[in-house]
Amino acid sequence: MHFENIVTATENNIQTITINRPDKLNALNKKTIDELHQAFDAAEKDTAIKVIIITGSGQKAFVAGADISEFASFTVEQGKALSAEGHKKLFDFVQNLTTPVIAAVNGFALGGGLELAMSCHIRVASDNAKMGLPEVSLGVIPGYGGTQRLAQLVGKGKALEMIMTADMVSAK
Repeated sequence: MHFENIVTATENNIQTITINRPDKLNALNKKTIDELHQAFDAAEKDTAIKVIIITGSGQKAFVAGADISEFASFTVEQGKALSAEGHKKLFDFVQNLTTPVIAAVNGFALGGGLELAMSCHIRVASDNAKMGLPEVSLGVIPGYGGTQRLAQLVGKGKALEMIMTADMVSAK
């Protein structure tokens, strides 16, 4: 399969999917979400694949959130549709895969990036990882299940703190 925004490689029964938009800090747009869905679906169907690793290209970002330029002018209805489609195609899809998925978090994992990492079964962070849900500073809430997954992973109190303050946490 040929992709524009991601790179896939298989070695020793491990499928590595790399989001490759370093000029946009690997931000998620519709095309990237579609390509990720296709790659995860193909890996899930390939019985030789025993684990999937998802990461971002470069050292600056795993995924620095959504590509805001793509939806800045959306109506409320368009925003809801984008969220619902992404939720189904990527975030819930990854969470429900039977093949284990590991998020290799390098650099920023913000907004949709942290939500993608939380959708994975295991998360491993590099020393320079910084994670957060800064959407509240834009007047929106995490749109891909982040409010629910974060509370399940770190507890309700820490989740509320991170969501309401838009503070980041480091790998430490």
